[in-house]
Amino acid sequence: MSRVTEEEQPELVPGLVRAQVKAARTRAAKAAAPVTSASVDPVARVLVDTGLPHLDRTFDYLVPATMADDAVPGSRVKVRFAGKDVDGFVVERAAASEHDGRLQPLRRTVSPVPVLQPQVLELVTRIAARYAGSRGDLLRLAVPPRHATVEQEPAPEAHGAVAQRYDARLAQPWATVEDGVELVTSLAAGAAPRAVWSATPGTLRGRPTWVLQIASAVAATVASGRGVLVIVPNAREAQIVSDGLAPVVERHLVLQADAGPAQRYRDFLAVLRGGVDVVVGTRAAAYAPVRDLGLVILWDDGDDSHEEPRAPYPHVREVLRTRAEIEGAALLVGGLSRTPDAQLLVRTGFARSLAPAREALRAALSVAVAGATDRDLERDPFARSARLPQQVHQLLRAALDAGPVLVQTPRRGYAAALACERCRTAARCATCAGPLTLASPTAPPTCGWCGRAEEAWACRVCGHRGLRAPVVGEVRTAEELGRAFPGARVVASGGDRILDVAPSTPRTIVVATPGAEPPSAEGYAAVVLLDTWLMLARPDLRVREEALRRWMTASAVVHPGGRVLAVGDAADPTLQALVRWDPVGHAERELADRASAHMPPACRVATLTGTLGAVDDAMTVLSLPPGTEVLGPVEHGDDVVRTVLRVPWAAGEGLTDALAELQRLRSARRLDPVRVQVDPVTL
Repeated sequence: MSRVTEEEQPELVPGLVRAQVKAARTRAAKAAAPVTSASVDPVARVLVDTGLPHLDRTFDYLVPATMADDAVPGSRVKVRFAGKDVDGFVVERAAASEHDGRLQPLRRTVSPVPVLQPQVLELVTRIAARYAGSRGDLLRLAVPPRHATVEQEPAPEAHGAVAQRYDARLAQPWATVEDGVELVTSLAAGAAPRAVWSATPGTLRGRPTWVLQIASAVAATVASGRGVLVIVPNAREAQIVSDGLAPVVERHLVLQADAGPAQRYRDFLAVLRGGVDVVVGTRAAAYAPVRDLGLVILWDDGDDSHEEPRAPYPHVREVLRTRAEIEGAALLVGGLSRTPDAQLLVRTGFARSLAPAREALRAALSVAVAGATDRDLERDPFARSARLPQQVHQLLRAALDAGPVLVQTPRRGYAAALACERCRTAARCATCAGPLTLASPTAPPTCGWCGRAEEAWACRVCGHRGLRAPVVGEVRTAEELGRAFPGARVVASGGDRILDVAPSTPRTIVVATPGAEPPSAEGYAAVVLLDTWLMLARPDLRVREEALRRWMTASAVVHPGGRVLAVGDAADPTLQALVRWDPVGHAERELADRASAHMPPACRVATLTGTLGAVDDAMTVLSLPPGTEVLGPVEHGDDVVRTVLRVPWAAGEGLTDALAELQRLRSARRLDPVRVQVDPVTL
């Protein structure tokens, strides 16, 4: 290989400069050369993916004649913007532009497939306005990245939903719900009812009753020739719903959020081209372009998985409600319990309320609280203070021979908190003052913050070295139950060890944390809810509705006629709602309490989070609607503060408009970011 000497190098520099100048002139000549535009609608309005809120609008570009057939509304294109080639979507084609100057032509069409459907664009636009965000952030959720190889695969013939004959017997699961059969019949007739539905607990034909109720509503809608969208909290429940749909719906698809890029785009195209009647998925599937959408179903809207963790943080309940309005589809918001947000839809007349009949509830299960009656206290004076009172042992002994039993405990691990055995002082780390925990009966106490082991721990108050566990996890609970019932098999489900299916054999005790309860084929013979006080002790606005949701989810897995026993304060109103199985009344009371305290969902709330200087600067330029309450700022982490804005529900649109304008202003001025979150799930 020849090398350039130092003497020869200066002679090459003018040559390189000449080459660069020549290339620049060639590019300029190509740019200046006239472009033959499309003969019909030569202007493309493009939504450019800039990632900047102040540029969240369409820009006009010239459509060259060579791209006229591919640059269709909804297609992906490349355009020149701020000196760079960036991605964009063609929103519409027009005959003329309002721009007086010369339009730049489209650089190229990435794909002629109209991946952005008009109804999805309208949905994205409304949700962006509702949560003071930008459409670009939502489009990343609605449209998956392109996979060129998948796009070139042969496409099936596009068609709408295939109408199937509906058998009225499929409405049987709804017979236990007041006016439930009427709902299914109206769906089969092509109507678009809206309902907030409290599902019947228990199992039916080896499946959870709520799964069969969803399958019945879906089959009725498909029979009318329309598509259906079903959103559930997680992939496990998506598969459970899919298994329930298989016998009654021919073409349905589960959209997996963790699928690879190729499979995700392949599934998206199958839905877009009309090859699927029913889509089941988690929150990202709420934007799926289902053809002829006739019904959207949201299951368990109180689960925090339904809130998007990325800006603008929309809740899927609001996404589906808005989508049902846009496309004239039926809406069904269901769950075993009921959130105040869902009850607000009933209160405002947007939807009707559906609840199980009392006769069906009495046949499904019975719920009691340990130590609730004087007779219980006569038999066991410590029933209200013991963690495992006699009633728990009696229920487990009676139920173990009939099938597996479920024990729910709020904390995972072995010992989630430790205290001095003598004076009850909380055990803390000597290095960082973090709480000490136990991972197993043989492991030394370990700090939950810094991970340091405290093998020679001694109480800083009395010097005693003994430890006790006031709060224990599912591993320690399983250990205690194993000693109390030596002939039973005890398994734990929680943390990173969640069981997919519970053993169906008798004399089996399943100890699970909330949300990790494995389903049982025939249902559990009994359910025990431990440490209910701990579920109600969290400092959170939604602690009571979340506790009731967790308890009802665990209780609903009993077989018909099964017993549920809760250990806690029988006078607590949330436990009383569980005993009566009254999610509607509990939601009404929660909604009334929120209204009196001026808290969501009875009002509109937004938070501004950032550095103190950034939040103060934002508040000085923010044009708030009349009646806005400003709470804070308060510390919210290291060098971070948070300000809460609260307005009446009627002024909510004015607040979000002001916040959106704030985001555009700060983006244009390139100021320090401020996180804006409208109606956060937790405060």
